[in-house]
Amino acid sequence: MYYCLASSESIQCNGNMHYMQFDPENTGYISTEKFRNLLQRYGSELDPHKLEVLLALADNNSEGKICYQDFVNLMSNKRSNSFRQAILQGNRRLCSKALLEETGLSLSQRLIRHVAYETLPREIDRKWYYDSYTCCPPPWFMIAITIVEVAFFLYNGVVLDRFVLQVTHPLYLKNSLLYHPQLRAQAWRYLTYIFMHAGIEHLGLNVVLQLVVGVPLEMVHGAARIGFVYIAGVLAGSLAVSIADMTAPVVGSSGGVYALVSAHLANIVMNWSGMKCQFKLLRVAVALICMSFEFGRAVWLRFYPSAYPPCPHPSFVAHLGGVAVGITLGVVILRNYEQRLQDQSLWWIFSSMYVVFVLFAIFWNIFAYSLLDLKLPPPP
Repeated sequence: MYYCLASSESIQCNGNMHYMQFDPENTGYISTEKFRNLLQRYGSELDPHKLEVLLALADNNSEGKICYQDFVNLMSNKRSNSFRQAILQGNRRLCSKALLEETGLSLSQRLIRHVAYETLPREIDRKWYYDSYTCCPPPWFMIAITIVEVAFFLYNGVVLDRFVLQVTHPLYLKNSLLYHPQLRAQAWRYLTYIFMHAGIEHLGLNVVLQLVVGVPLEMVHGAARIGFVYIAGVLAGSLAVSIADMTAPVVGSSGGVYALVSAHLANIVMNWSGMKCQFKLLRVAVALICMSFEFGRAVWLRFYPSAYPPCPHPSFVAHLGGVAVGITLGVVILRNYEQRLQDQSLWWIFSSMYVVFVLFAIFWNIFAYSLLDLKLPPPP
């Protein structure tokens, strides 16, 4: 089974031929002694950090045996939770020097190392990411969503002949992308409102936060996971407004941005000793100040006299919906680098809570507005 350790493909091609040699009883395990002999024999074909991880796995395993599937998952960059526990619960410390101490790295290697230290709290994960990252695919989601948001803002700026506080223009609400309580039956508005921003001051801070935080997170966790957190925050933001601020429209990508930033900050705080990014206290403070400033701007704008009464300015509640997603679903994702989320009980708990919230919001939007007999602003 372990005839060649260079890649998961070679394992699967040559594995069945040699498996019975190491596991004659077909138990799915081989002894750590045989496992270590194989590493010593074929270790030169591995990335040095992967070899170090495998040696840690062999030394830390108290049961004297290694699961074949854990090994295959490891070589395929799909590490199981049991594999992580086998290393983290062991007594052996990784013997080689920290990734930060390595010298002679190229510019791209230093960038990958920097991203690893920015986002991952465990040295073993940082080394694994450093060896595994290929920049294929690149962090396309956050870059693409940012380009589209900027393009829509510039287009609206030209059409409205206004770039600062666009939301005060009489024609602003006529756009078919933003969320409006009178048009809540148009389901796409619960997501497309992210392409409309109140002004350049609103767009600027959101773009900076989602690029500075979102791109490194996507490089580590992938577009699927980070995109899920972002879109979940966006949807939670508009649904939260439809429940808690029922007469207000919604614009801006703050729901998604706050989901990512809140998840990242919560992950840093929860793994404070393990996070080795420079000036982390100062940077957390700066991030919180920026978020507070943007949230304060949104609150001020919400209660600022509207230029087109009786319709109020956009709501700030979407920010809170994004934060709620970030500190629940987002934290679970960021804390489980390269792990199967379906194996995490918290993932199912928070996912169920999110689904219940979405279903509740749907029924609320269908029935509550008529039952409460609200006086909604006229449709644009």
